[in-house]
Amino acid sequence: MNSLLMLSLLCISSLAYFLAKSRTVQIANSNGGLRYLHSRPSYYATLAAIISAIPALLIFAIWSLFYPYIVETMVMARVPNGILSSGTDPSLLYSQIKHVASGITATDQDWLNDASYYYRSVIFTGNNIRFASLVALSLIGLVIGLKLVQPKVKARLHVEKMMRFFLVVCSVIAILTTLGIVLSVLFEAVRFFNIIPITDFLFGLEWSPQVALREDQQGASGAFGFIPLLTGTLMISTIAMLIAAPVGLLSAIYLAEYASTKVRNIVKPVLEILAGIPTVVYGFFAALVVAPLIRETAHSVGLTSASSESALAAGLIMGIMIIPFVSSLSDDVITAVPQSLRDGSLSLGATDSETIKNVVLPAALPGVVGGLLLAVSRAIGETMIVVMAAGLSANLTANPLESVTTITVQIVTLLVGDQEFDSPKTLAAFALGLSLFVVTLFLNFIALRIVKKYREQYD
Repeated sequence: MNSLLMLSLLCISSLAYFLAKSRTVQIANSNGGLRYLHSRPSYYATLAAIISAIPALLIFAIWSLFYPYIVETMVMARVPNGILSSGTDPSLLYSQIKHVASGITATDQDWLNDASYYYRSVIFTGNNIRFASLVALSLIGLVIGLKLVQPKVKARLHVEKMMRFFLVVCSVIAILTTLGIVLSVLFEAVRFFNIIPITDFLFGLEWSPQVALREDQQGASGAFGFIPLLTGTLMISTIAMLIAAPVGLLSAIYLAEYASTKVRNIVKPVLEILAGIPTVVYGFFAALVVAPLIRETAHSVGLTSASSESALAAGLIMGIMIIPFVSSLSDDVITAVPQSLRDGSLSLGATDSETIKNVVLPAALPGVVGGLLLAVSRAIGETMIVVMAAGLSANLTANPLESVTTITVQIVTLLVGDQEFDSPKTLAAFALGLSLFVVTLFLNFIALRIVKKYREQYD
């Protein structure tokens, strides 16, 4: 029903657009041309399409938001009081009614069959009323839109105001979404810090979020030290950036400044193929090839502490994975540097390499820093490669040959399966999420300072 309704509204809106445009052209031709109109025909057509579609879509959104609650209230009012007072959760009863109504389950209880039949009738009636009313409203909008096709109607101004309002709404939605995410994580993190002191979390050197379920249970005292996870995250991200930053940046310099057009058209798409490989494939390659190779190489030179899962293996593969992020963005930024800067440097006697080092790269530094920041964020947020190549052990170590874990891996581990959001073990995931947010915010602040400094210098 929803698909048919959306298709009907789209057809009516499209019809309104073409009819309004045709009517506008006719009016213009009968009065001496388009100069007789205030706006171009496309604006009158867009205005008619908007009037035909937007009110119906708004009513549809409001209906979809509130009608399920109305249906639930109406259906639950038909349930006998004895059933409601039996202590069964009303939401569970409502789910049973919907399952019987949809044919998923069968029952011989009269009240449940009656409630299911009533549920189907309410849904059927409501869908028909919604379809008829929204189609009628869209048709009314079509008629109004056609009547607005008049030479003195300022269609362009009306359309621009509507588009501006739409852009403002999108911006507000983005801001509110970000605010909602931050507040939801913050509130749950505060609950965690009410149970576990924040000092124990920030300065603890052991991570073992196994809370005892009974007083006599052993080996589950629970330790929520954040330092091992932060150390593992920074170690793997640093190794990845030591690979991705120089390789990606030098590749971008070659493609932008030295490579011919033919070579660039071949090499750049091939390089960007790396960005399309699933991370699980990188993880398989790291676990089956790179990690054993690193372990065997370390053992051959006498480093017996090398583990089968290591931060070095995860960092190396992660660095290869994020090379396209650095290379592609840096290439675009370097290419966008004005040619006049290069010509001025070369006219003063500088070589190509000196021009790149002293003129092009400083001018492109804000964009390069943005690409590196994106790569760092990608490295910090990666999970699959770390799980498969570095393991799950929260070791506090500076040895890249040992197994470590990261913040994102532990967040996933803590929230896998059915969880009660009242225990420190589950709430710890939100504390980790908040700490990760603070770390990335700090990196953003540093990057913005660098960008601002060099942008003012080269503006």
